[in-house]
Amino acid sequence: MGFLGLSKIVFGMAHKIIDTKDVVIRFVGDSGDGMQLTGSLFADMSAIYGNSLSTFPDYPAEIRAPHGTVSGVSGFQVHIGSEDVSTPGDFCDLLVAMNPAALKANAKWCKRHAMILVDADSFDEKGLAKAGFKTDNPFTELGVEDRTIIAAPITTLTLESLTDSNLDNKTMNKCKNMITLGVACYIYHRPLDYIYGYLEKKFGKKHPEMIAPNKKVLYDGYNYAANIQLIANTYTIEPSHSLKKGTYRNISGNQATAWGLLAASEKSGLSLFCGSYPITPATSILEELAIHKSLGAKTLQAEDEIAGICTAIGAAFAGNLAVTTTSGPGLSLKSEALGLAVMTELPLVVVDVQRGGPSTGLPTKTEQSDLNQALYGRNGECPLVVLAAHSPANCFDAAFNACKIALEHMTPVLLLSEGFLGNGSEPWCIPAMKDYPEIKPPFVRGLMKEGEKYYPFRRDPETLVRRWAIPGQRGLEHRVGGLEKTHEGVVSTDPANHEMMVRERAEKVARVARFIPKLEMLNGADSGKLLVVGWGGTYGHILTAVKEVGDVSYVHFDYINPLPENTAEVFSRFENILVCELNSGQFADYLRAQFPDRNFIKYNKIQGQPFLVSELVTEIKKHI
Repeated sequence: MGFLGLSKIVFGMAHKIIDTKDVVIRFVGDSGDGMQLTGSLFADMSAIYGNSLSTFPDYPAEIRAPHGTVSGVSGFQVHIGSEDVSTPGDFCDLLVAMNPAALKANAKWCKRHAMILVDADSFDEKGLAKAGFKTDNPFTELGVEDRTIIAAPITTLTLESLTDSNLDNKTMNKCKNMITLGVACYIYHRPLDYIYGYLEKKFGKKHPEMIAPNKKVLYDGYNYAANIQLIANTYTIEPSHSLKKGTYRNISGNQATAWGLLAASEKSGLSLFCGSYPITPATSILEELAIHKSLGAKTLQAEDEIAGICTAIGAAFAGNLAVTTTSGPGLSLKSEALGLAVMTELPLVVVDVQRGGPSTGLPTKTEQSDLNQALYGRNGECPLVVLAAHSPANCFDAAFNACKIALEHMTPVLLLSEGFLGNGSEPWCIPAMKDYPEIKPPFVRGLMKEGEKYYPFRRDPETLVRRWAIPGQRGLEHRVGGLEKTHEGVVSTDPANHEMMVRERAEKVARVARFIPKLEMLNGADSGKLLVVGWGGTYGHILTAVKEVGDVSYVHFDYINPLPENTAEVFSRFENILVCELNSGQFADYLRAQFPDRNFIKYNKIQGQPFLVSELVTEIKKHI
């Protein structure tokens, strides 16, 4: 029996609209099938509708892998709900697979009751062979024949829908993702108005001839699903009532990071300069900042990573809010110049959107394996402040706080994000800038008093922060650079002076702990047998897992160096500390070095993928 014989298309049954709390949809296909756009539109539409959501784009590193092969499959998963949604979901309720390879790569992510929508036109002998199937029945071969299989001739439907459009076949085929989006909108009662608006905006200036065809295909996909009664029931997900009041938009982590940097520019009164070199998955931060010249942002796409950070250091010396963005391989190249920023004690924000490594590694996959590099990856005694964002929306606050610390404490700050956060998205309540604190850099303003000299490394006795003199001011001439200096700015190789300056720079970073929030218990009791610990983008998965298990204590670290002041006190109240991270245990080792008397247990995953909530639940239960 061919695979079409397994299709569970239900006719003549009483239709029900079922109110459900949440659903997970996974759109997958070749990189050219538009699945990233389809998923993004579904997510944005759901955000406007009022749902809580979390997304996870998952795509290959190859620019264009062989068509129809598993290595070329690109996907986008979106989890929408009427209650708080903290993760993109472990497994999906609906899998949309545009070809056999997409089905083969993603069938394992289907729930037991899932629906699987496929383009029947692609499931021919050639397509099955390219995907590596051994039989003509891929569903049985994959063990998913008991799911609700919807085999729709998506390519044929698209061509028939656009018969009178005067478009060529290649152009018409590019619209077939709109058929699948229309079907998904029918199944989950999503309004089409937002997508119509998006199409008008996207094609309005350069390709207005594409607006009507895409609208028609979307509408025909919706009606196709309604008219043939693809499934017995459809579903509705009510708007979330747990979100605080405000104006929301769906935002990705990289976009939120860029906007957080712009907000810090506004609150500090300084022009923003970003010198960067494009690198996956951080490039879109630079691209987003380049859009906002009207807000005073200056961007430079440098010739390499080293030039990127060096131009930013120059901008900091000239009195700007200076930023450079990168990923793990680029951070390696920036390490020497980062040491220069530490030695000169200039404010600089380095954003590292982590990916799988080492070397080129897994360019499009997520990981948390740059922590050791962030903490120790420079020559000499070279401490700096390290922060980590914990969700796409939190990237805004994390970027703002990184800038505030850098500017007010005259130190480089390294902000760790992750591919999962940078590319993923969630609803973000647009804040009012009046609710954010002013940023007050320690500038030396005006002329010095008669007889008084400006010493560039003379420090505030409480914070050990040096004052910042913008070049070109009479009486404030000074020297900074990579060579060790005295407080007066004079080059010195004196052993005692070097040790004093090394200790002062380290203590300045340590004293930042006085200005950051203390650890708060996010779930469970304040003391007990087990404390679960996470940092960075594991936040949503761990929080969901501990709540599912029950009364399990959990804290999350947004500040890595220095650690919050009450860390030792919190740890002292628990017998065991389970540290969950997407590397081989770097944060656990760091904590063990800081608190050798505590019992740390590692739980690690290094697969280029986020944790599954089910994985965390199983591990946590082992230690209760």
